[in-house]
Amino acid sequence: MKKLGLIGSSLKHSFSKSYFKKKFLDLNIKNFRYDLYEISKIEKVINILKDKSIVGLNVTIPYKQDIIKYLHEIKGDAQNIKTVNTIKIINGYCIGYNTDILGFKNSLKEYIGSKKINAIVLGNGGASQAIQFALKSINIKYVIVSRNFNKKIISYNELNNDVLNEYKLIINTTSLGMYPYNNTYPKIPYNLLTNKHYLYDLVYNPTKTLFLQKGEKMGSKIINGFEMLKKQADLSWEIWQNNFF
Repeated sequence: MKKLGLIGSSLKHSFSKSYFKKKFLDLNIKNFRYDLYEISKIEKVINILKDKSIVGLNVTIPYKQDIIKYLHEIKGDAQNIKTVNTIKIINGYCIGYNTDILGFKNSLKEYIGSKKINAIVLGNGGASQAIQFALKSINIKYVIVSRNFNKKIISYNELNNDVLNEYKLIINTTSLGMYPYNNTYPKIPYNLLTNKHYLYDLVYNPTKTLFLQKGEKMGSKIINGFEMLKKQADLSWEIWQNNFF
């Protein structure tokens, strides 16, 4: 039995295991399983990597950047943003990739179509790096908002009417609102949102976070991260398949 799996600090929110279990059933694949590896600190990944039956891993919050020091090589877009969400393991040799970028780009295209729109990116962690890289690649102007602000990053307090008039796509890359912390949400001025705003939450469990609910009440279009999850998972599967078949 070959193993795939997901590494993260809290995986109670994750649909990945059920998603891949269904994929294996649909493809009539019987010699694979997908497990969840919940670890309290990145150093514990060493014990996971010792399992020779593991041939591929996904990586989620908060280890997408910290995982790199445990890899032998990183490829593709992961080299540019130094953020990894997919690992292929060949005889103990670990190669890192990033499928979040293309997964997000493809889902965003389906969401906003060919609209010319500027974006606000909430958060500046590992997930945010992938989103920023994707936005640059499709020439979408964006501003980063974070509690840890500096000359290049603005604070939540700076989100006023002028900013929200110029930037109408708001992307939450933080874990605020993610199960089991359903009552949390990014502190943006929701009263300034309109029916011309688009809210994109990378969180997909719950399906409608408070961030999305508050935007929807103001008439904004909303989408959660489930389509991105599916697309990046399928891209991960493509990377792993080159190893299996």
